[in-house]
Amino acid sequence: MKNRWMLWSAIGVGGMMLLFGLCVLVATALLGDRDAMMGSDGVGIVEVKGVIVDGADTIRQLRALKKDKRVKAVVVRIDSPGGVVGPSQEISAQVKELAKVKKVVVSMGSVAASGGYYIAAPATLIYANPGTITGSIGVLMKFSNIEGLMGKVGMKSFTIKTGKFKDVGSPVRSMKPEERAMLQGVIDNTHRQFVRAVAEGRKLPVQSVAAIADGRIFTGEQALALKLVDRLGTLQDAIEEAARLGGVKGEPELIRPPKKHAPALDLLVQGASEQLGLLSRGESGVSVDYRLGGW
Repeated sequence: MKNRWMLWSAIGVGGMMLLFGLCVLVATALLGDRDAMMGSDGVGIVEVKGVIVDGADTIRQLRALKKDKRVKAVVVRIDSPGGVVGPSQEISAQVKELAKVKKVVVSMGSVAASGGYYIAAPATLIYANPGTITGSIGVLMKFSNIEGLMGKVGMKSFTIKTGKFKDVGSPVRSMKPEERAMLQGVIDNTHRQFVRAVAEGRKLPVQSVAAIADGRIFTGEQALALKLVDRLGTLQDAIEEAARLGGVKGEPELIRPPKKHAPALDLLVQGASEQLGLLSRGESGVSVDYRLGGW
C-alpha cells in the first residue's frame, strides 16, 4: 500500500513538472521576440543608451548579430554622453570586428559624445541628426575634496598605505603636485588612445583629429563638415542605407538580438549596483571617463 502511494505520488509530481515545462515552452513561443522568429533576411539593430558603465550586454548583442546569418547589416543606435573608458573601448573593439564581416551603420540620436562617439568611430558609416550633440573627444577625472568641511565639524581622517600614491584622489586631503602630475600622465595617455582610435576609424590624419580633440562638442552639421560623421539623417535613413549596403531588397525586417532573460531579483540587484557604481565613480575614488562634462 505504501509503495503504491509513493508510485502515484512520483507520477503526480512528474506530471506536474512536465506540464510546467510545456507551459514555459508555450509562453516562450508566444512572448518571445517576434524578430527572432522571422526567417527572412534583414537588418540587425542594437541600441546603446545612457551612460556607459558596463559593455557586456551590448557586446553580447553585437556578437549574436554577427553570428546570425539572416542579418546582412547592422545598425547601432547611439544615444549616450559616453562613460567609463574600459567598457567604451570594449564595445568599440566589437563594432570594429563586426564591421570586418558585415556593414555597420551608426545612427546618432540626441547625443553621441565622448565614449558614445568612440563606439561610433569604427563603423562603416555614421549618420547624425543636424542637431545631434557629438564629439567631446577627451578624457576626464573628477574628484571631490571635503577636507574643509571635516575641519569645521571636528572630524579627522587617517590613512595607512603601502605606497605614496595608494590613496591618490582622497577626498579628505589636498592633492600633491606629484600626484597631479601622475594622474595627468594617465589622462594624456588615455587621450592619445582616443585620438588614435578616431583617426583610424574615420581614416583621418592623427594631427587633424588632435586639433579638435580638446573636449569641444559639435552639432551633427559641424561634425559632418569635420568628417566626424558621413551623412545627416534619421534612424530610418540609417536602416534603409544599411539594408542597401547589405543587399536586402524591399522593406527590411529589423532583427533584434535575443533578449537576455534574467530573474527579476537579478535585474533589480544589477540595476542598483550600476547606480551605486555611477555615484561612487562620480564622487570618490579614481575613474577615467570618456564622458561629456556635466553628465
